[in-house]
Amino acid sequence: MTPKSNKETGAFLGFDLSTQKLKAVQLSSNLEVIAIAEVKFDSDLPEFRTSGGANSSSTKHEVFVQPVMWVKAIDIVLDRLVMQGADLSTVLAIGGSAQQHGSLYWSRHGVKTLRNLNSDKFLHVQIDDSAFTVNRTPIWMDGSTEKQCVEMETAIGGRAEMLNISGSKCYARFTGPQIRKIYQERSNAYEETQRISLVSSFCASVFLGDIAPIDYGDASGMNLFDIKAKIWSKQCLNACAPDLEDRLGKPVPTSAIIGKICNFFVERFGFSPECIVTAFTGDNLSALSGMVLEQNCLVMSLGTSDTLIMNLKEQPRLEEGHVLCHPTEIGHFVGLMCHGYNQGPKIIVIMKDFYLKIIA
Repeated sequence: MTPKSNKETGAFLGFDLSTQKLKAVQLSSNLEVIAIAEVKFDSDLPEFRTSGGANSSSTKHEVFVQPVMWVKAIDIVLDRLVMQGADLSTVLAIGGSAQQHGSLYWSRHGVKTLRNLNSDKFLHVQIDDSAFTVNRTPIWMDGSTEKQCVEMETAIGGRAEMLNISGSKCYARFTGPQIRKIYQERSNAYEETQRISLVSSFCASVFLGDIAPIDYGDASGMNLFDIKAKIWSKQCLNACAPDLEDRLGKPVPTSAIIGKICNFFVERFGFSPECIVTAFTGDNLSALSGMVLEQNCLVMSLGTSDTLIMNLKEQPRLEEGHVLCHPTEIGHFVGLMCHGYNQGPKIIVIMKDFYLKIIA
């Protein structure tokens, strides 16, 4: 594909940081593809020794990623766009999505570095291991927090209360239990953590040159967010870890403009200083927002995990599956059933059951 310049009408740049790769797509104002680049973690960054984009611990059900791998991928994917001839000075806005439920733990040094990036150096040379208090960050495939799930549900009065507040029962792969495990088992790292990001808000933070807020949609996949009030739940935060709200920051609507691109990208890659950065969100939420749905239509995604997603006007009560804040329709919700990796063909049966519960 030959890249095209679009100086007159401007362009837009979207990122998707999935489990296996980072992909960037530049679009014209008419939504025509101008340039595409991607970085596959296993093959392009072999030094991190990932399999399927992740690392597995010797401890049962522990799955993690080294955050610096994602930083290095941003360096590479932008270089590849430029090598294609993409004119990044035409980009008016940046947005993106990322795998849900992963968490990153910024050190004070890391936050300071993020705010003072030097355009003469690669990102990954600056945002290195010292930028994070946890260098083996848990992602959505990590299922080692069953104990923390029980503790959190018990602390707030039971599973029914967790469902009512957060839209999901406590799941071992969700961010709240992950954070609680870090607090319990690596208390020094937690105490030294200035801010906590999701994978989506981490990616936005790099382009913003500051800690980006977590959006409502991705926040509602943490067992920490009140999906009706659109605020962090005090009950859930207290059941998870101390002083957590300050580390998470104030959440924002998924449609929010969170600032302008930082000077590093203006000087190094030629972005316009007026280029805006929007809140990034989770990949499943982005899949739904990218579809024009009729009533009772479903979006099915079959990948590393299989998902069934649909728009909901009201919050149902589901014992299985998840209810999240809708990324684009204010006041609406998202019904989502996810069947994790390596768990076989049961997804079709679960999808059928889930669909019947929704339309009943």
